[in-house]
Amino acid sequence: MPTTLKRPRKEKKITDSGGTWKDPWKVILFNCDCHSFEQVARQLVKAVHVSYEHGMAIANIVHTSGSAVVYTGPKEHCEAAAEVLEEIKLRVKVAK
Repeated sequence: MPTTLKRPRKEKKITDSGGTWKDPWKVILFNCDCHSFEQVARQLVKAVHVSYEHGMAIANIVHTSGSAVVYTGPKEHCEAAAEVLEEIKLRVKVAK
């Protein structure tokens, strides 16, 4: 089971392509020993717009837990974030 990094926020109505969603999609990042913490942190900065320090904290959680939810939102945003993470061959999954 992936680790969630943030406490769930109060449910908000968010529009997504003209509709609304209450159950967002998520990007799960899986641990691998083929990247340094620094590489993962830099890619997280690009993909999900966190600080480098937060990226390092996420990398540590992924390393120790095996996986973590690193982003939640509309499907299209999750797919875009996953593509950026996959640029350096990080293992990710977009799921509901």
